[in-house]
Amino acid sequence: MADAARTTHSEATRPGSSRMRELLALVAFLVACYGAAALGNVAATGLWDGWYGALRKPAFTPPGWLFGPVWTVLYACMGIAAWLVWRRRGFRGGAAALSLFAVQLALNAAWTPLFFGLRNPALALVDIAALWGAIVLTVVWFFPVSRPAGWLMVPYLAWTSFAAVLNFELWRLNG
Repeated sequence: MADAARTTHSEATRPGSSRMRELLALVAFLVACYGAAALGNVAATGLWDGWYGALRKPAFTPPGWLFGPVWTVLYACMGIAAWLVWRRRGFRGGAAALSLFAVQLALNAAWTPLFFGLRNPALALVDIAALWGAIVLTVVWFFPVSRPAGWLMVPYLAWTSFAAVLNFELWRLNG
């Protein structure tokens, strides 16, 4: 009887702790994504209107106000996607996919300091090309683990593709 009570108690408390662990993991993935954004934004402080504002830009350059909302949504999608992979496979089973995610996140964080901090569109273009490849690989590895995770990364890939073309044109027009 005591074993039955212990099992029932264990089963009753386990789902709650599992949900809490999943929630904490989701928060951690989101913090990692938004943390990468914050690191990059430190490099751009004061340069958006100054140096960047003075660059010659292609006609398809979006208005400056659009970047914040777009990236806010994309970072949320990225964090949720990584969390879905972790939730399905954990760190051990999802090591390859999550490692690729970490690589692309590091490349993402590096772009802003390269472009704005160093004022070097050419070096940023090299970074964004590597970033694009890392995102493609991440998507390819995410899809078999979790189709929703793979799909959540597609808008990020599309925006990064656009950003790479914009980066190229900024380098070409101002190089």
